[in-house]
Amino acid sequence: MTKIGILGNGRVGGGLATALARAGHDVTVADRAPGAAAEAARSADVVVNATPGAGSLERLAALRDELRGKILVDVSNATVDGPDGLPADLLHHDSSLAEKLQRTLPDTHVVKTLNTMLHSVMTAPGSLSQPAGVFLSGDDRAAKETVRGLLADLGWREEWIVDLGGVETARATEAAVLFVPHVIRARGFRPFAVSVVT
Repeated sequence: MTKIGILGNGRVGGGLATALARAGHDVTVADRAPGAAAEAARSADVVVNATPGAGSLERLAALRDELRGKILVDVSNATVDGPDGLPADLLHHDSSLAEKLQRTLPDTHVVKTLNTMLHSVMTAPGSLSQPAGVFLSGDDRAAKETVRGLLADLGWREEWIVDLGGVETARATEAAVLFVPHVIRARGFRPFAVSVVT
């Protein structure tokens, strides 16, 4: 059992909280009450950033002390949304949210994952017609192994998990969010994931 704090209680955070609790983990979800995020981070071993990516850096920078020594699983994408509310551009052209979080929180182990799919696939990877793929980016090997175990608890098979390397590789997976509006317009709002077939 892992003590997990989830920052963000929307569709992404709520779905992950339900699935991880079902898998036997001790899960706390931070609501918008003052101090809730700090308390959730302070009491957890693993913290999941499921807040809207455009404001994640500022929110998490304020939790530097609470996140020291913790694993931070970043599932957010920092984007500029178009008039239809779908991602139209990346917020960080020269970097990625994960890289900026790692630089801002040097004593925290940032692992990027679960950001290349529609939110429902995060906790139900077997629901797609073909095997899904999920990627890991991060500098700390032990932290990535812990996150790999949590992915397994969410239903991700070992062969579906691809470790891309250091946190700088998150730049590539975050850019994949630009597929989202085009896929939705072409296929409708249906579950999908970006996968690599070899």
